[in-house]
Amino acid sequence: MMKIKLLLALLLICACKEPKEKKDMTPKTVIAHRGASGYLPEHTLASKAMAFAMNPDYLEQDLVLSKDNVPIVIHDIYLGDVTDVAQKFPERKRKDNRFYVIDFTFEELQTLQVSERFNPKTGEQVYKNRFPKGKSNFKLHSLQEEIELIQGLNSATEKNIGIYPEIKNPAFHLSEGKDISKIVLNILSEYGYKTKKDKCILQCFDAKELEKIRKTYNSELFLVQLMEFPEETKQLKYFATYADGIGPWYKQVLNNKVDDKWTFTSLVSDAHKLNLVVHPYTFRADSLDEFSSFDEMMQTILFDANADGGFTDFPDKMVAFLSK
Repeated sequence: MMKIKLLLALLLICACKEPKEKKDMTPKTVIAHRGASGYLPEHTLASKAMAFAMNPDYLEQDLVLSKDNVPIVIHDIYLGDVTDVAQKFPERKRKDNRFYVIDFTFEELQTLQVSERFNPKTGEQVYKNRFPKGKSNFKLHSLQEEIELIQGLNSATEKNIGIYPEIKNPAFHLSEGKDISKIVLNILSEYGYKTKKDKCILQCFDAKELEKIRKTYNSELFLVQLMEFPEETKQLKYFATYADGIGPWYKQVLNNKVDDKWTFTSLVSDAHKLNLVVHPYTFRADSLDEFSSFDEMMQTILFDANADGGFTDFPDKMVAFLSK
């Protein structure tokens, strides 16, 4: 009788553990898009610290070179829509009336105030209900500074949150005589990011550049090919020759809605057949377009369409949704 009771107890323990093990087999990857950018100005260290506390899998860094070859964490090669550069350095704009990161030294860039994204022509804030434009004190920073923040927080909290850097506009940098990929790869290597095991995913929209990173520079990092245009959905076999995943615009995953149910393109399934992970962008709770709620958006793309994760301005909301 005692043996039967013991056997039943063991069976119950195994039965209780099984659902958790099944759930953990296919985790969804949460990428904090420009940090916690739904709450604080994008790509500021404050935004990254807040995002870290929300427990995503990765924090994203868009990278542009300064005049003195320091990789700056900023979304564009321009400064005019997130800083006060027009007030501080009005004479430094180019003939196209734009201010370029590459025309300023790191020391000069650190004198600028960073704010919530705005239209440089009108001064109006893009996302009106986010952190008020021009308030508090935010600065630009380097890739090295952000890595040290994330690695320091990982050490202090015993977490292992990764980085997800993007090489921005490599062709522009080359036209200015700078090889941004080589500079970034050297820095990543110095900080211990060398292979697919090192919790670093490197991304780029430029296919030729990402292929060069793999085949010419022999990078062993996990590489993700970002996608924007319809014709790119037909190039998956080529992407699979050098990349480990794709980062499509989320609308490239959707087909149409019939009787309140979404149908999908073959993009995700085609990518999975080639062993490519799929991380669509961008999940925004305050810019839903086709969806009636943020939960619907996440359910539709992450589960119904079976994407492997996604970039989100609201990492706390995605983490909470996935924990349900």
